[in-house]
Amino acid sequence: MSLSEIIIQKIQQFGAISFRDFMEMALYYPGLGYYTSSRDKIGKTGDYYTSPNLTPVFGEMIGRQLEEMWRILGEKEFTVVEMGAGMGLLSGDVLAYLKKNEELYNKLNYCIIEKSPAMRKEQRKLLHEKVTWHDSIEGLRGITGCIFSNELVDAFPVHLVVMENELMEVFVGYENGFIEILKPASFELKNYFDEIGVVLPEGYRTEVNLDAIKWIKELGTSLKKGFVITIDYGYPSYELYQDYRNRGTLMCYYNHTTNETPFLHIGEQDITSHVNFSALVHWGRKNGLELCGFTDQSHFLMGLGIEEYLKSLQENEPENYLKKMLPVKNLMMEMGETFKILIQKKGVDCSELSGLKYRSRWQIK
Repeated sequence: MSLSEIIIQKIQQFGAISFRDFMEMALYYPGLGYYTSSRDKIGKTGDYYTSPNLTPVFGEMIGRQLEEMWRILGEKEFTVVEMGAGMGLLSGDVLAYLKKNEELYNKLNYCIIEKSPAMRKEQRKLLHEKVTWHDSIEGLRGITGCIFSNELVDAFPVHLVVMENELMEVFVGYENGFIEILKPASFELKNYFDEIGVVLPEGYRTEVNLDAIKWIKELGTSLKKGFVITIDYGYPSYELYQDYRNRGTLMCYYNHTTNETPFLHIGEQDITSHVNFSALVHWGRKNGLELCGFTDQSHFLMGLGIEEYLKSLQENEPENYLKKMLPVKNLMMEMGETFKILIQKKGVDCSELSGLKYRSRWQIK
Protein backbone atom coordinates (compact mmCIF):
# COMPACT_ATOMS: atom_id res chain seq x y z
CA MET A 1 0.00 0.00 0.00
CA SER A 2 1.35 3.41 -0.94
CA LEU A 3 1.70 6.20 1.62
CA SER A 4 -1.02 8.16 -0.18
CA GLU A 5 -3.38 5.19 0.20
CA ILE A 6 -2.51 4.86 3.89
CA ILE A 7 -3.38 8.53 4.49
CA ILE A 8 -6.62 8.22 2.52
CA GLN A 9 -7.56 5.15 4.56
CA LYS A 10 -6.92 7.03 7.81
CA ILE A 11 -9.11 9.95 6.69
CA GLN A 12 -11.91 7.62 5.59
CA GLN A 13 -11.75 5.78 8.91
CA PHE A 14 -11.36 8.69 11.35
CA GLY A 15 -12.36 11.81 9.40
CA ALA A 16 -10.33 14.83 8.30
CA ILE A 17 -6.87 15.16 9.85
CA SER A 18 -4.98 18.37 10.61
CA PHE A 19 -2.51 19.49 7.96
CA ARG A 20 0.17 19.06 10.61
CA ASP A 21 -0.66 15.35 10.93
CA PHE A 22 -0.76 14.98 7.13
CA MET A 23 2.67 16.61 6.85
CA GLU A 24 4.10 14.43 9.62
CA MET A 25 2.94 11.28 7.81
CA ALA A 26 4.24 12.54 4.45
CA LEU A 27 7.68 13.21 5.92
CA TYR A 28 8.13 10.70 8.72
CA TYR A 29 5.83 7.68 8.24
CA PRO A 30 8.00 4.60 8.99
CA GLY A 31 9.73 3.38 5.85
CA LEU A 32 7.54 5.39 3.45
CA GLY A 33 7.88 9.01 4.59
CA TYR A 34 10.23 11.39 2.80
CA TYR A 35 12.85 11.35 5.57
CA THR A 36 12.41 7.70 6.59
CA SER A 37 12.68 6.14 3.12
CA SER A 38 16.00 5.14 1.57
CA ARG A 39 15.77 7.31 -1.56
CA ASP A 40 18.40 10.02 -2.16
CA LYS A 41 17.30 13.38 -0.76
CA ILE A 42 20.32 15.67 -0.73
CA GLY A 43 22.79 16.50 -3.48
CA LYS A 44 22.85 16.02 -7.25
CA THR A 45 20.63 12.90 -7.25
CA GLY A 46 18.31 14.24 -4.55
CA ASP A 47 15.89 17.13 -4.30
CA TYR A 48 17.98 20.01 -2.90
CA TYR A 49 21.45 21.05 -1.77
CA THR A 50 22.56 22.08 1.72
CA SER A 51 25.62 24.15 2.64
CA PRO A 52 27.80 21.09 3.50
CA ASN A 53 27.12 19.68 0.01
CA LEU A 54 28.84 22.67 -1.54
CA THR A 55 32.10 22.78 0.40
CA PRO A 56 33.70 21.42 3.60
CA VAL A 57 34.57 25.02 4.55
CA PHE A 58 31.10 25.45 6.07
CA GLY A 59 31.85 22.68 8.57
CA GLU A 60 35.25 24.18 9.32
CA MET A 61 33.64 27.52 10.18
CA ILE A 62 31.13 25.78 12.48
CA GLY A 63 34.11 24.00 14.03
CA ARG A 64 35.84 27.32 14.67
CA GLN A 65 32.76 28.59 16.50
CA LEU A 66 32.54 25.41 18.58
CA GLU A 67 36.24 25.67 19.44
CA GLU A 68 35.71 29.22 20.70
CA MET A 69 32.73 28.08 22.78
CA TRP A 70 34.87 25.32 24.31
CA ARG A 71 37.41 27.94 25.39
CA ILE A 72 34.68 30.15 26.86
CA LEU A 73 33.40 27.17 28.87
CA GLY A 74 36.83 26.60 30.42
CA GLU A 75 38.40 24.03 28.06
CA LYS A 76 36.86 21.14 29.98
CA GLU A 77 34.82 18.15 28.79
CA PHE A 78 32.72 19.40 25.89
CA THR A 79 29.61 17.80 24.41
CA VAL A 80 28.41 18.67 20.91
CA VAL A 81 24.89 17.53 20.07
CA GLU A 82 23.94 17.71 16.40
CA MET A 83 20.19 17.51 15.90
CA GLY A 84 19.45 15.70 12.64
CA ALA A 85 22.73 15.20 10.76
CA GLY A 86 21.44 14.53 7.24
CA MET A 87 23.96 12.49 5.27
CA GLY A 88 26.67 13.15 7.88
CA LEU A 89 28.73 15.49 5.70
CA LEU A 90 28.60 18.43 8.10
CA SER A 91 29.44 16.19 11.07
CA GLY A 92 32.48 14.88 9.24
CA ASP A 93 33.71 18.35 8.32
CA VAL A 94 33.20 19.67 11.87
CA LEU A 95 35.01 16.69 13.40
CA ALA A 96 37.89 16.98 10.90
CA TYR A 97 38.44 20.57 12.03
CA LEU A 98 38.10 19.83 15.77
CA LYS A 99 40.55 16.93 15.50
CA LYS A 100 43.31 19.45 14.78
CA ASN A 101 42.95 20.61 18.41
CA GLU A 102 44.14 17.51 20.26
CA GLU A 103 43.22 18.77 23.72
CA LEU A 104 39.67 19.63 22.64
CA TYR A 105 39.25 16.41 20.66
CA ASN A 106 40.26 14.29 23.66
CA LYS A 107 37.58 16.00 25.77
CA LEU A 108 34.92 15.90 23.05
CA ASN A 109 31.67 13.93 23.08
CA TYR A 110 29.88 14.14 19.71
CA CYS A 111 26.25 13.03 19.83
CA ILE A 112 23.89 12.85 16.85
CA ILE A 113 20.14 12.85 17.41
CA GLU A 114 18.72 10.95 14.45
CA LYS A 115 15.35 9.20 14.20
CA SER A 116 15.68 8.02 10.61
CA PRO A 117 17.26 4.54 10.19
CA ALA A 118 18.03 5.41 6.54
CA MET A 119 19.92 8.57 7.54
CA ARG A 120 21.79 6.77 10.34
CA LYS A 121 22.96 4.20 7.82
CA GLU A 122 24.38 6.96 5.59
CA GLN A 123 26.01 8.73 8.56
CA ARG A 124 27.72 5.55 9.76
CA LYS A 125 29.40 5.19 6.35
CA LEU A 126 31.23 8.48 6.95
CA LEU A 127 31.64 8.75 10.71
CA HIS A 128 33.85 6.15 12.35
CA GLU A 129 35.03 7.70 15.60
CA LYS A 130 33.87 9.99 18.41
CA VAL A 131 30.19 9.77 17.41
CA THR A 132 27.31 8.21 19.33
CA TRP A 133 23.75 8.06 17.99
CA HIS A 134 20.58 8.74 19.99
CA ASP A 135 16.84 8.66 19.19
CA SER A 136 16.12 11.81 21.22
CA ILE A 137 17.84 14.35 23.42
CA GLU A 138 15.91 13.07 26.45
CA GLY A 139 18.73 10.76 27.51
CA LEU A 140 21.38 13.50 27.33
CA ARG A 141 20.30 15.74 30.21
CA GLY A 142 22.94 17.93 31.87
CA ILE A 143 24.79 18.84 28.66
CA THR A 144 27.76 21.19 28.91
CA GLY A 145 28.72 22.31 25.44
CA CYS A 146 26.70 23.15 22.34
CA ILE A 147 23.55 21.84 20.69
CA PHE A 148 23.34 22.73 17.01
CA SER A 149 21.18 22.05 13.98
CA ASN A 150 21.39 22.86 10.29
CA GLU A 151 18.15 22.98 8.27
CA LEU A 152 16.19 20.96 10.82
CA VAL A 153 13.39 23.17 12.16
CA ASP A 154 12.05 24.04 8.68
CA ALA A 155 11.19 20.33 8.26
CA PHE A 156 9.06 20.06 11.41
CA PRO A 157 5.37 19.44 10.59
CA VAL A 158 3.34 22.64 10.84
CA HIS A 159 -0.26 23.61 11.42
CA LEU A 160 -1.82 25.72 8.65
CA VAL A 161 -4.12 28.54 9.74
CA VAL A 162 -6.28 31.13 8.00
CA MET A 163 -7.70 34.26 9.63
CA GLU A 164 -11.39 34.69 8.85
CA ASN A 165 -13.88 36.09 11.40
CA GLU A 166 -11.77 34.06 13.79
CA LEU A 167 -8.60 32.01 13.44
CA MET A 168 -9.31 28.80 11.50
CA GLU A 169 -7.12 25.71 11.09
CA VAL A 170 -6.71 23.79 7.83
CA PHE A 171 -7.64 20.10 7.97
CA VAL A 172 -7.18 17.57 5.15
CA GLY A 173 -10.14 15.54 3.90
CA TYR A 174 -10.62 13.29 0.89
CA GLU A 175 -13.31 13.40 -1.82
CA ASN A 176 -11.93 11.95 -5.08
CA GLY A 177 -8.77 13.83 -4.13
CA PHE A 178 -7.36 15.62 -1.10
CA ILE A 179 -9.33 18.70 -0.05
CA GLU A 180 -8.87 21.39 2.59
CA ILE A 181 -11.47 21.83 5.34
CA LEU A 182 -11.44 24.77 7.75
CA LYS A 183 -12.23 24.29 11.44
CA PRO A 184 -11.99 26.77 14.36
CA ALA A 185 -8.40 26.86 15.63
CA SER A 186 -7.47 25.47 19.04
CA PHE A 187 -6.58 27.64 22.03
CA GLU A 188 -2.94 26.61 21.60
CA LEU A 189 -2.82 28.02 18.06
CA LYS A 190 -4.55 31.26 19.05
CA ASN A 191 -2.27 31.62 22.06
CA TYR A 192 0.79 31.26 19.82
CA PHE A 193 0.02 34.59 18.13
CA ASP A 194 -0.96 36.23 21.43
CA GLU A 195 2.39 35.20 22.94
CA ILE A 196 4.49 36.66 20.11
CA GLY A 197 2.28 39.75 19.75
CA VAL A 198 1.13 39.14 16.18
CA VAL A 199 -2.34 40.08 14.87
CA LEU A 200 -3.14 38.51 11.50
CA PRO A 201 -5.34 40.50 9.07
CA GLU A 202 -8.44 38.87 7.62
CA GLY A 203 -7.66 36.46 4.78
CA TYR A 204 -4.08 35.91 5.96
CA ARG A 205 -2.82 32.32 5.65
CA THR A 206 0.32 31.11 7.40
CA GLU A 207 1.97 28.27 9.31
CA VAL A 208 2.36 27.63 13.04
CA ASN A 209 5.25 25.42 14.11
CA LEU A 210 4.19 24.14 17.52
CA ASP A 211 6.73 21.33 17.21
CA ALA A 212 9.49 23.96 17.20
CA ILE A 213 8.23 25.27 20.55
CA LYS A 214 8.30 21.77 22.02
CA TRP A 215 11.78 21.29 20.56
CA ILE A 216 13.28 24.49 22.01
CA LYS A 217 11.78 23.60 25.41
CA GLU A 218 13.55 20.23 25.26
CA LEU A 219 16.86 21.92 24.42
CA GLY A 220 16.47 24.41 27.27
CA THR A 221 15.80 21.55 29.68
CA SER A 222 18.63 19.33 28.40
CA LEU A 223 21.35 22.00 28.29
CA LYS A 224 23.01 22.61 31.65
CA LYS A 225 25.58 25.14 30.46
CA GLY A 226 26.56 26.31 27.01
CA PHE A 227 25.05 27.28 23.69
CA VAL A 228 22.40 26.45 21.09
CA ILE A 229 23.09 27.23 17.40
CA THR A 230 20.11 27.05 15.02
CA ILE A 231 20.89 27.45 11.30
CA ASP A 232 17.91 27.61 8.97
CA TYR A 233 15.95 29.79 6.59
CA GLY A 234 13.28 32.04 8.03
CA TYR A 235 12.75 35.45 9.60
CA PRO A 236 11.86 37.29 12.79
CA SER A 237 8.11 37.86 13.27
CA TYR A 238 8.22 41.43 11.96
CA GLU A 239 9.41 40.18 8.57
CA LEU A 240 7.72 36.78 8.45
CA TYR A 241 4.19 38.20 8.69
CA GLN A 242 4.49 40.97 6.11
CA ASP A 243 1.42 41.50 3.91
CA TYR A 244 3.14 40.07 0.83
CA ARG A 245 3.51 36.71 2.64
CA ASN A 246 -0.25 36.39 3.13
CA ARG A 247 -0.24 32.95 1.47
CA GLY A 248 2.36 31.58 3.88
CA THR A 249 5.78 30.12 3.20
CA LEU A 250 5.02 26.42 2.70
CA MET A 251 7.20 25.02 -0.08
CA CYS A 252 7.83 21.57 -1.59
CA TYR A 253 11.06 20.33 -3.19
CA TYR A 254 11.12 17.54 -5.76
CA ASN A 255 14.02 16.70 -8.09
CA HIS A 256 15.51 20.20 -7.69
CA THR A 257 12.23 21.87 -8.59
CA THR A 258 9.83 23.66 -6.27
CA ASN A 259 6.07 23.66 -5.99
CA GLU A 260 3.42 24.72 -3.47
CA THR A 261 1.31 21.54 -3.69
CA PRO A 262 1.97 19.20 -0.74
CA PHE A 263 -0.63 16.70 -2.03
CA LEU A 264 1.64 15.74 -4.95
CA HIS A 265 4.45 13.13 -4.77
CA ILE A 266 3.47 12.16 -1.21
CA GLY A 267 6.49 10.67 0.55
CA GLU A 268 8.72 11.56 -2.40
CA GLN A 269 9.05 15.32 -1.96
CA ASP A 270 10.26 17.50 0.88
CA ILE A 271 7.76 19.85 2.53
CA THR A 272 9.12 22.84 4.46
CA SER A 273 8.14 26.19 5.90
CA HIS A 274 10.14 29.19 7.05
CA VAL A 275 11.26 29.30 10.67
CA ASN A 276 9.94 32.00 13.00
CA PHE A 277 13.13 32.89 14.88
CA SER A 278 11.27 35.31 17.17
CA ALA A 279 9.23 32.35 18.44
CA LEU A 280 12.41 30.35 19.18
CA VAL A 281 13.79 33.32 21.12
CA HIS A 282 10.52 33.85 23.02
CA TRP A 283 10.01 30.25 24.11
CA GLY A 284 13.75 29.78 24.56
CA ARG A 285 13.75 32.51 27.20
CA LYS A 286 10.86 30.80 28.95
CA ASN A 287 13.04 27.72 29.22
CA GLY A 288 16.33 29.20 30.34
CA LEU A 289 17.90 30.09 26.97
CA GLU A 290 19.03 33.69 26.66
CA LEU A 291 19.60 35.37 23.31
CA CYS A 292 23.26 35.59 22.34
CA GLY A 293 22.69 36.98 18.87
CA PHE A 294 21.04 36.63 15.48
CA THR A 295 22.59 37.14 12.08
CA ASP A 296 22.65 35.85 8.51
CA GLN A 297 24.98 33.19 7.17
CA SER A 298 27.14 35.64 5.24
CA HIS A 299 27.96 37.79 8.29
CA PHE A 300 28.37 34.67 10.45
CA LEU A 301 30.99 33.24 8.10
CA MET A 302 32.79 36.58 7.80
CA GLY A 303 33.06 36.79 11.58
CA LEU A 304 34.64 33.34 11.68
CA GLY A 305 37.30 34.24 9.13
CA ILE A 306 36.07 33.00 5.78
CA GLU A 307 37.76 35.90 3.96
CA GLU A 308 41.09 35.03 5.60
CA TYR A 309 40.53 31.42 4.55
CA LEU A 310 40.09 32.48 0.91
CA LYS A 311 43.18 34.70 1.05
CA SER A 312 45.24 31.82 2.43
CA LEU A 313 43.83 29.51 -0.24
CA GLN A 314 44.83 31.92 -2.99
CA GLU A 315 48.37 32.17 -1.63
CA ASN A 316 48.94 28.49 -0.86
CA GLU A 317 46.83 26.67 -3.48
CA PRO A 318 46.57 29.00 -6.50
CA GLU A 319 45.94 26.03 -8.81
CA ASN A 320 42.84 25.05 -6.77
CA TYR A 321 41.67 28.53 -5.85
CA LEU A 322 38.90 28.99 -8.44
CA LYS A 323 37.49 25.50 -7.90
CA LYS A 324 37.33 25.94 -4.11
CA MET A 325 36.37 29.61 -4.14
CA LEU A 326 33.18 29.31 -6.21
CA PRO A 327 31.27 27.12 -3.69
CA VAL A 328 32.32 29.51 -0.90
CA LYS A 329 30.97 32.40 -2.96
CA ASN A 330 27.66 30.51 -3.16
CA LEU A 331 27.64 30.14 0.63
CA MET A 332 28.20 33.87 1.00
CA MET A 333 26.12 35.33 -1.82
CA GLU A 334 23.23 33.06 -2.87
CA MET A 335 22.70 31.38 0.51
CA GLY A 336 24.26 34.06 2.70
CA GLU A 337 21.16 36.21 3.11
CA THR A 338 18.62 33.38 2.97
CA PHE A 339 19.99 31.39 5.88
CA LYS A 340 19.99 32.80 9.38
CA ILE A 341 21.92 31.83 12.49
CA LEU A 342 20.39 32.10 15.95
CA ILE A 343 22.68 31.55 18.94
CA GLN A 344 21.25 31.16 22.43
CA LYS A 345 23.10 30.53 25.69
CA LYS A 346 22.50 29.16 29.17
CA GLY A 347 24.59 29.69 32.29
CA VAL A 348 27.29 31.52 30.32
CA ASP A 349 28.58 35.04 30.80
CA CYS A 350 30.57 35.59 27.66
CA SER A 351 31.78 38.36 25.45
CA GLU A 352 30.55 38.47 21.86
CA LEU A 353 31.12 35.33 19.82
CA SER A 354 33.19 35.59 16.62
CA GLY A 355 30.25 34.41 14.49
CA LEU A 356 28.25 37.39 15.77
CA LYS A 357 31.05 39.93 15.32
CA TYR A 358 29.48 41.66 12.31
CA ARG A 359 26.02 43.12 12.62
CA SER A 360 23.49 42.16 9.94
CA ARG A 361 20.23 43.94 9.12
CA TRP A 362 18.26 41.21 10.90
CA GLN A 363 17.68 41.95 14.57
CA ILE A 364 15.77 40.27 17.38
CA LYS A 365 15.48 41.68 20.87
